[in-house]
Amino acid sequence: MVPVENLWAFVVASIVLIVIPGPSVLFVIGRSLALGRLGGLLSVIGNAIGMIPLVTAVALGVGAIVAQSVVIFTIIKFAGALYLVYLGVQTIRHRADAAAAVNGDVAPRSHWRQLSEGFIVGVTNPKTIAFFVAVLPQFVDFHAGSIPLQLFELGVVFIALALACDSIWALAASAARNWFARSPKRASHLAATGGVMMIGLGGVLALSGNKH
Repeated sequence: MVPVENLWAFVVASIVLIVIPGPSVLFVIGRSLALGRLGGLLSVIGNAIGMIPLVTAVALGVGAIVAQSVVIFTIIKFAGALYLVYLGVQTIRHRADAAAAVNGDVAPRSHWRQLSEGFIVGVTNPKTIAFFVAVLPQFVDFHAGSIPLQLFELGVVFIALALACDSIWALAASAARNWFARSPKRASHLAATGGVMMIGLGGVLALSGNKH
């Protein structure tokens, strides 16, 4: 078990990092603008579920290997970036669906699909891998028991905090979307804006320096 003082220090550090708008926040806002409240929240949940394999890998020592491998880390980084760009392009291509949805003319997108899209973004986020590998070990007490278990516990705490904070961003963005979406034309433009944000985020991740 992680000592209480270490746990609270980690919670404070995590909140500071999470509340600063970054890739995860931009992804959630973009999805919420494009898909609305439910789509945004499902993306948040999928993204959080995608972090679980990363936490497990770090706890087992695999994460450190990935972080130190230029080839593997680069492949993961570009795969995640390309997928974000793909989602953004698809959102822009189907922006007319957002306008039609205002009038109830379009069937809602599969919940499973929205969850799986968020999961893929979460599990291929190189910044999350780097954070878990670099930050989690700093809050481990080598005299407090199993190191893998402590790493996993810290990772779960981070996921729970990220889930709560990202959900707030999703609700805020979707509230703004609902206000703008009273006009089908504005809904179309707003969906396109969400798509552009995801494309831009994919580009930023792809060009964001090396593995260090």
